Amino acid sequence: MNTERHPTETPPPGTTDRHRPSWVSAESIRHWCSWIHRDTPRHEAAEARLPFSLAPFDLSPLPSVPSCRPGDVVSAAATAAAAQRRWERVPIAHRARAVLAFHDLLLERQDQVLDLIQWETGKARFHAWQEVAQVAAIARHYARRAGRYLAPRRVRGMIPGLTRVTRQRVPKGVVGVVSPWNYPLYLGVGDVLPALLAGNGVVSKADPQTALTLLWTRSLLHEAGLPDELWRIVAGDPVEVGTALVDTVDFVCFTGSTATGRTVAERAARRLTGASLELGGKNPLIVRADADVAAAATGTAVAAFANTGQMCVHVERVYAHESVYDAFRDELVRVTESLRPGGSYDYAHDLGSLVSADRLAAVRAHVEDAVAKGARVVTGGPARPDIGPLFHEPTVLEGVTPEMAVFAEETFGPVLSLYRYTTDDEAVGLANQGSYGLSASIWSRDTRAAAGMAARIRAGSVNVNDGAAAAAGSVEAEMGGMGDSGIGRRHGAEGILKYTESQTVAVQRFLPLGPPPGRSPEDFVRRTNGQLALLRRLGVR
Repeated sequence: MNTERHPTETPPPGTTDRHRPSWVSAESIRHWCSWIHRDTPRHEAAEARLPFSLAPFDLSPLPSVPSCRPGDVVSAAATAAAAQRRWERVPIAHRARAVLAFHDLLLERQDQVLDLIQWETGKARFHAWQEVAQVAAIARHYARRAGRYLAPRRVRGMIPGLTRVTRQRVPKGVVGVVSPWNYPLYLGVGDVLPALLAGNGVVSKADPQTALTLLWTRSLLHEAGLPDELWRIVAGDPVEVGTALVDTVDFVCFTGSTATGRTVAERAARRLTGASLELGGKNPLIVRADADVAAAATGTAVAAFANTGQMCVHVERVYAHESVYDAFRDELVRVTESLRPGGSYDYAHDLGSLVSADRLAAVRAHVEDAVAKGARVVTGGPARPDIGPLFHEPTVLEGVTPEMAVFAEETFGPVLSLYRYTTDDEAVGLANQGSYGLSASIWSRDTRAAAGMAARIRAGSVNVNDGAAAAAGSVEAEMGGMGDSGIGRRHGAEGILKYTESQTVAVQRFLPLGPPPGRSPEDFVRRTNGQLALLRRLGVR
């Protein structure tokens, strides 16, 4: 395999990079890194690089990338703003051409980005492919529907016939996108595409763990025809660079933890800057008494352990009706134990690695704390260093109680807790426990009853007879959280309208609204009151 390194890189002693994709060369890394926007003096920029992140499969160092400073963020936003003023005058149909060209290139070269996603995150290849499929769907949807979503709308004026009123959408300006490592393609570019189609410029902050995936994507959009200055990428210290970004842009799209999301919201609010925030979750799944137990167990395993549990919508707590609990648990154990963990650049494995030693430690802490306080491991439990340094068995727990950390805290790993319930009302109450409200799932043969329960669950998305993918994959329907799981939505109409301002243009015909020359205010009021009463009788809205 190709082991050539960037000339400025010095890996820690004793490390290898046997999992580095063979086609990734020092030249390609230099090209991708050229997309990071830096405006610092050349001699300083050459020395400013992010610390090494580690490849999860073998803990070899990932290539370091240039590090930005707050001044670079300001410069990036100014560059994007200048390009945005030209871009917003480009017809939407022309903007869509670049997005559709990107769509085609992404599918054509998906093996490259699948390699990069796996290299940087350690996820299974199928879960990496799901990102490609989702981004392709988003690109296609908004390229085809942006014109309709953003089209001006005629509305009634106060007095029909005298005022022509149009409600139109105008771009926010420069959108700042802060995306996490767990879905570097889907979250890294899935929020950028509608922002660009709405006529905005964008500045993205690359996560240090997955910078190469984002930079590869930026290069592909350049090839697809997107103006170079319109989408700028910065990287660096999360606090320093992230703060500068929030303090500079006209709208913030943030995906990450609830704690950081609160900080972003508070800082944006000081400038009266809008923000869309998708944050954490402790997502419930309900297995009703009439559920297909085998299907529910398979769906639960997928919803809980996909991406090794490192996704905001994954299931962490399951409430099974007491009449099917034992059968469901036994089938879930069978399905879970059939999963194939491993690290390879093919589709041979169902589960990948956790992303970092910190993530592994957090998962271990939840499991060990629960067991120490009386919970029982039904299946799984230990880490799997025999497979790779950051692998952990998919784990199912029983007997979890409120004093255990895993009861209410987000684990963000392959750990699932099982509980019994007796009535639908009890199940809804249990599902609504806690302050999160991102995603939920109900399994039942009676889909009408399940849909009725869904309306009572406080979550931005509720899936019936699916874990999470049905709602997340429906790009025409909005997706987001309630409560501590965030504000705002991605996908659907709101997923692009949030990047715009609503502007009302009212054209007054003939006479101004008010007493015409020579008529007293009292006469004008009397006549207008008569017209209002007539409109009411005619049913005019």
